[in-house]
Amino acid sequence: MDVRLVQLLGSFIRARGEYALARLECAMLDDATPAPPIIDRLGDASETTLRTQWPVVERQLDRAIEHGKLVARTNQRRYQREPGYRALERSLRELDQYARAIRWVLTVTESEDPT
Repeated sequence: MDVRLVQLLGSFIRARGEYALARLECAMLDDATPAPPIIDRLGDASETTLRTQWPVVERQLDRAIEHGKLVARTNQRRYQREPGYRALERSLRELDQYARAIRWVLTVTESEDPT
């Protein structure tokens, strides 16, 4: 497996932990606002994980990003004031960047693979 993918997956796993904490903090802030969606934990930074778990996690991340945008639009003032919401936004932005990088490396390595 490509070393870049291992490093990116490791970084994604770390950032997902930060998201989980921010998600819990946001869920405790307001009963009226639905909790941010769960993003499953990746078991490890391996090729098996990439093949079996990654597509599901990518879809979950997309839903979480959409939820973050919706909350930001509907509760803009509160969103900007609350540290939990800001942490959630930061972690989603970081997860999105890692996911895009993983997708890019996957695309490049698949196109380079002659098999």
